[in-house]
Amino acid sequence: MAEPTDTFDDFLPEALRFCAAAPLVDIGANLTHESFTRDLAAVLGRARAARVTTLILTGTDREHAEQAVAMARQYTEAGLALYATAGMHPHDASRWDAGLATAMADLHRQPEVVAVGECGLDFNRNFSSPAEQERAFEAQLGLAASCGKPLFIHERDAGQRMREMLHAWRDDIGNAVVHCFTAERDTLFGYLDLDLHIGLTGWLCDERRGHHLRELVGEIPLDRLMVETDCPYLLPRNLPAKLKGRRHEPALLPWIVREIAHWRGIGEEALANATSDTARAFFRLPANPQSIHQEN
Repeated sequence: MAEPTDTFDDFLPEALRFCAAAPLVDIGANLTHESFTRDLAAVLGRARAARVTTLILTGTDREHAEQAVAMARQYTEAGLALYATAGMHPHDASRWDAGLATAMADLHRQPEVVAVGECGLDFNRNFSSPAEQERAFEAQLGLAASCGKPLFIHERDAGQRMREMLHAWRDDIGNAVVHCFTAERDTLFGYLDLDLHIGLTGWLCDERRGHHLRELVGEIPLDRLMVETDCPYLLPRNLPAKLKGRRHEPALLPWIVREIAHWRGIGEEALANATSDTARAFFRLPANPQSIHQEN
């Protein structure tokens, strides 16, 4: 990795001040999380210094989607572009109603919103019942079909049902990415057979549970692979220095890219270029990060 040219405060130890070999797109950053309230400007500055030039801010419900849109409009610094997604996370699917459907449809018409979601199925925790999750996801599949924007999907322990629902809608929806993919080989190939994209996080940096992903990264075509932090969650466990508070942030994405490149057996620059090209095509982003507000 090249050395960064700027630092913005002492939050990141020197050993964690990475700089990507090529500009990166972080397709999943939860920057509306309360942990970023205190130092958001510094977080964005560190991202830019690390050459993470494009951030997709995850909207997991109406409130956070609206915050993500406002943030994308507010922060327009050169060399950094922010976009948003808008959806209802399966944990909160019990809240889905006609009013939310209307509000989400309105959000999807905003130029800053580049995907429908985060939405999907999570049968691991079942904070909402499986039936409630399926109802909300089905509705959001319909919204994606109507607005023509890609799907940003969450799935955990629900691979078979997810594939069944997506198969029924596949001719009606466009691009779709299973973000933060953590499942096994059969689920991966089922998603690839449906022409889905795959988002990888620092999960494969976890010696306790990420080993199987290291064996799978080479099976994902580069034109289907994207990278993300899912910050502030999923801080890589194998970072070369301790991080106070253990809050993940976009500036650490180059470390995840390094890990994926290692296990895939290709150079960091090649992986960075490929995943960024894939993300820009998937979300229909301008090639120049500075042009978002000029175009919108």
